[in-house]
Amino acid sequence: RRDRSEDEIYMLYTGGTTGMPKGVMYSQRDQCMRLMRLGFDFRDVPRPTSETEMAANIKRMAQNGELPIALTACPLMHGTGMWAGAMGPMTVGGCAVTVPNLHFDADAVWAEVTRTGATDLVIVGDAFAKPLADALDRAKAAGTPHDLSSLRLIVSSGVMWTMEVKERLLAHHDMTLIDAMGSTEGTTGRSVMTRATKAATARFELADTTKVFSEDDQEVVPGSGEKGLIATGGVVPIGYYKDPEKSAKTFRTVNGVRYTFGGDWATVEADGSITLLGRGSVCINSAGEKIFPEEVEEAVKLNPAIYDCLVVGVPDERFGERVVAVAAPRPGDTLDEADLITFLRDKLAGYKLPKHVVMVDKVQRAPNGKADYKWAKAAAHDALGLA
Repeated sequence: RRDRSEDEIYMLYTGGTTGMPKGVMYSQRDQCMRLMRLGFDFRDVPRPTSETEMAANIKRMAQNGELPIALTACPLMHGTGMWAGAMGPMTVGGCAVTVPNLHFDADAVWAEVTRTGATDLVIVGDAFAKPLADALDRAKAAGTPHDLSSLRLIVSSGVMWTMEVKERLLAHHDMTLIDAMGSTEGTTGRSVMTRATKAATARFELADTTKVFSEDDQEVVPGSGEKGLIATGGVVPIGYYKDPEKSAKTFRTVNGVRYTFGGDWATVEADGSITLLGRGSVCINSAGEKIFPEEVEEAVKLNPAIYDCLVVGVPDERFGERVVAVAAPRPGDTLDEADLITFLRDKLAGYKLPKHVVMVDKVQRAPNGKADYKWAKAAAHDALGLA
């Protein structure tokens, strides 16, 4: 086989949620180390400090029947599917299972979990988790519940995974749910939920190498309520392929430490955890106030009649932008704009309330489950008669 240098480049393209896809470059060594840590961390196995210790850990896991069988329900072109669903499990001696069709079918996914004895299931947020929970509910109501006895772990990353949907999954099976916060450019932290331990939506425990900085590169004080940019340290990419300008903006050094600034904003709670606010590039600016779509989307989806939602800003002569929700009701449910806005009044500050609600049959998302804000903005403009 060909000998490869540990300095050779491994590259994966971003999904292009907020712009054109970009090739993110890592050294082979850094990426392999990152994936190995991911594989062990998800199973609460201490990270090995040598090749000998790594082999011993894997041997012990094999003897105890603990090697992962990871089923990837999301596309392998996405970092979540490729890294958490394939490379990570394989670096700790496990195997990867793929679903034998091109279209996401929740019942087919559960059937594969049963058939293969999968221990891990890898998804991307509520876009996958909701249909999976619906399928479990239907099967149970029909008296033919899916067999989830082998499943120990569901891992998600890349899109918001709400506590309410996690609770629906846990009602069917006792397992660990890991909401890994990160992107193609780096891993930020995670939230872990079980039947015994709740985890609030958008609340994450930070990795040791992750910080939150103000716009003038001062570290945000926990409990201050100040908003800051999340900076991911540790394994930081070399840069973007053939894009030195974006590389310089995203991968920066602060106080002698190199970080990834992916554009996500957060507040730091008194206990050191963070509350994720959202991506600055899709932030809505209304009368000088920053409104993060993700916060409004999660509030809208708390309404039992709403299945999915995206929130965008449209031009407003007085305030610069106004908030518009593009929402899809659950099949058989109806809800008018006024009723939904009334529902939201005790959940959001007044300036964050949608001024309009555009109802659609289905909220369009990318195949990897990520938001298609370009489509949502076009749908809002079309419904409101804006140019």
